[in-house]
Amino acid sequence: MLLPKRTKYRKVQRGRMTGKALRGNKVAYGDFGIQALEPAWITSNQIEAARIAMTRYIKRGGQVWIKIFPDKPVSKKPAEVRMGSGKGAVEYWVAVVKPGRVLFEINGVPEETAREAMRLAMHKLPIKCKFVKKEEASD
Repeated sequence: MLLPKRTKYRKVQRGRMTGKALRGNKVAYGDFGIQALEPAWITSNQIEAARIAMTRYIKRGGQVWIKIFPDKPVSKKPAEVRMGSGKGAVEYWVAVVKPGRVLFEINGVPEETAREAMRLAMHKLPIKCKFVKKEEASD
């Protein structure tokens, strides 16, 4: 699973996910990609599940790029603990995704194979996504 190697400040505030993705909204490395249509936090487990689903389907053919990284820690207090007494421990890491962001890219496989691999990966993610090609990825 993805998480930062070193962190200076372990706990951050929640923040807001307004607006569209200004960067990372074009297919840069591969020929095909998945583009997010909704804002969300995507956990490192979900990213890993989508990556495994894609690579299993293409059977070691082609190349896969993960264009998002979970660098935001999400803290949680234990069950049945009273309010107060500080912020909880870091439970998992998330990537903040805005609409238009390209999440994964794939190269070296035919379009039908890429489309099916991306479809399987989309089912592992908590948001609506669309399949995009190199030239048409915009928003």
